[in-house]
Amino acid sequence: MFDKLLLLSQGGTAYSGPVAEVQPYFDACGFPIPLYMNPAEFIIDFVNTDFARDKTEVDQQLNMVQSSWHKSRLATATITELSDEVSRGSIDQDVSQYTADSRAGPVAIVTALIHRSFIKSYRDIIAYGIRIAMYMALAIMMGTIWLRLSPTQGNIQAFINAIFFGGAFMSFMAVAYIPAFLEDRAIFIKERANGLYGPTSFIIANFITGLPYLFLISLLFSVVGYWLSNFRPTAGAFFSWVMWLFLDLLAAESLVVLVSSLVPIFVVALAGTAFANGLWMCVGGFMVAPNNLNPFWRYVFHYIDYQSYVFQGMMVNEFGDRSYSCPPPVNGVCSQCMYQATKVGSECLINGKEVLKGYGYNTGSTGKWVGILIGIIAVYRLFGWAVLYLRRS
Repeated sequence: MFDKLLLLSQGGTAYSGPVAEVQPYFDACGFPIPLYMNPAEFIIDFVNTDFARDKTEVDQQLNMVQSSWHKSRLATATITELSDEVSRGSIDQDVSQYTADSRAGPVAIVTALIHRSFIKSYRDIIAYGIRIAMYMALAIMMGTIWLRLSPTQGNIQAFINAIFFGGAFMSFMAVAYIPAFLEDRAIFIKERANGLYGPTSFIIANFITGLPYLFLISLLFSVVGYWLSNFRPTAGAFFSWVMWLFLDLLAAESLVVLVSSLVPIFVVALAGTAFANGLWMCVGGFMVAPNNLNPFWRYVFHYIDYQSYVFQGMMVNEFGDRSYSCPPPVNGVCSQCMYQATKVGSECLINGKEVLKGYGYNTGSTGKWVGILIGIIAVYRLFGWAVLYLRRS
C-alpha cells in the first residue's frame, strides 16, 4: 500500500525507491525473495541484524546490499535530485512549509477520530451490535409482559411500572459499553503518549460517534416496546418517549465514560457503574415518591439523578393528556375510583393528571427537564475529560 520504501540498517541505506522494484533489486543483489514468503517479512529479517545468529555473515550480506545500492541507478537519481534541490536552496523552505502545513488542526483530528471510530464500531460487534440485539430482546420482553394494556384504573400501576422498567433498565444495561470504551481508552493512552492528540479530541469524537447508535437503539426499542404496551397512542407521545429514552442512554453512556476513565479496570468499572445506576433507581421517584423521600437522599442525590428526570418526563408523557376508566358511578358519584374521577355520561374517568399529583409532578416543565438532562450529560463528559487530562497512564 506504500508508493515508496526506504530501508535503513546500521545507519546505511539498503534500498530507497518504488515498492514495485524491491524484488528485482534483491534478485540483482543475489538475495532473491523466496516464492511463498511475505516480501515484507523477508526484508525486515534481512536488514535487522540485531538478532542474527551469525552476525559476521549477516554483516557481509548487508554490506554487499548497501554497496549495490550506492552503485544502482536509483541511488544516482536520488543524489541528482537532492543536489538540484540544494542548488536551488529550496529544501529548507519546503521542509518548513511541509511541517507547518502537515500539523493537523483540531477539526481535522476530531474528524479523523470520528471516521476511525465509526469504522471500528461498525466492525466491532460488541460495541453496538450486541447491545442493539440485547435492547431489542428487552423491548420484546417488556412489550409482551405489559401487553396491550387498556387505559383502565386497574392498569395505571402497570403503566407506571412499565415506564420505570423502560427507563431504568435501559440505562442500567449501558454497562455493556464498558469493554468497548476501555479498548478505545487504551488506544487513546498510547496515541496521546506519541503526541498525536489530547483528551478533548478523544472525548468529542467518542460522544459524536455514539449519537447515531444510541438514537437507533432508542428508536428500535420504542417501535417494539411502546406500541406493544399500548402507551398513549399518538405520534407526538411516541416521539417524546423516544427523546426521553435517547437522553437516558446518552446520560448512562456518559456515566460509563466517567467511571471507566476513573477506574480503567473492567470488573471495578462494572461494579461502580452498576452501583451508581442502582442508586439512581432508588432515588429516582419510582420506589419512593419524591415528596416522601428522605430529605438527605432527596436533596443530595434526587435532583442530580438523570433517571429521575427521564421518569418524570415519561410519566407526564403518558398521564399528562390521557384519561383512564374506572367503575361506573354509584348514585351518581364515582366512589369506587382510586383517584379523583369525573362522571362522563354513564362512566367515570380518571384524568391522568391526578396520577401525576400523587408523585408531585406537574405538566409544562418538559423543556426545563430536558435542559437539566443535557446539563448532567455535559457534566459527566466534562468530568471524564478532566480525569483523562489529569491521568497520564
